[in-house]
Amino acid sequence: MSEVEQEPQPEHEPWRRGVLVTGASRGLGAAIARTFAAMGDRVVVHHRGASSRERAEEVLSGLEGDGHARVAADLADPEAVRRLADDAVAVLGRVDVLVNNAALIATPGSGSVSRRGDHALEETSYEDWVQVWQDTLATNLLGPAALTWCVARHMIDVPPAEGVAVGRIVNVGSRGAFRGEPDIPAYGASKAGLHAFGQSMAQRLGRHGIAVASIAPGFIATEMAGDALDGPGGDAVRAQSPFGRVATPEEVAAAVCALASPGAEWASGAVLDFNGASHLR
Repeated sequence: MSEVEQEPQPEHEPWRRGVLVTGASRGLGAAIARTFAAMGDRVVVHHRGASSRERAEEVLSGLEGDGHARVAADLADPEAVRRLADDAVAVLGRVDVLVNNAALIATPGSGSVSRRGDHALEETSYEDWVQVWQDTLATNLLGPAALTWCVARHMIDVPPAEGVAVGRIVNVGSRGAFRGEPDIPAYGASKAGLHAFGQSMAQRLGRHGIAVASIAPGFIATEMAGDALDGPGGDAVRAQSPFGRVATPEEVAAAVCALASPGAEWASGAVLDFNGASHLR
């Protein structure tokens, strides 16, 4: 099911882009939504469901400007993804920028979101192993692929306002796609798949004027990374970077917005390492 909460809609300047950010009820997604709104864009704040509604409403109410909205949808449900795209179009008139940010780390045996859903091969039953992979890929890879289909077709069919790029899609991947995630391999693989998917779409959609890029952050100071950063291994995590710290959500959000800018067309197909030199390739 999808759910929409919309602010009053005044007249919009045509240059104010319509931006859909998935997983925007907290952490990096919330920072991305705030950064786009501060630039004057209109933002749809997506979240998964009832459990994240209050947080999403707080993000929505705190955005600069007007014309924003909140939409709830489960990305693991293809029909909910279709409704999410339709709702975003209804609110914004046109989706000019899609940010595929939402992701989860599935917990073995529950299928629910976890801050650290470890599923080391030696310690996980076969049934839990299969379930974790299914849950993770459904939200982290299949959901973004389905939403990209819906939004890209819309970008192709509906001309942009004068001075606005045909379309920008930014996928939020992970350093773990390259460095490896031995404790949460499904997560790492889902992000590697997202990177590859983005590059395929960059080649497919460039002919339509749509640029697709990905960003691969390392650790970010968000709730999802809280256990790793606040626990006894936190200092070791920060020491992975020569700067001795992890990224802030605002730093990553600024890079996402840069990849979505009208002048970033030639970054299409790129996967931007954004990890403070904590992993080089």
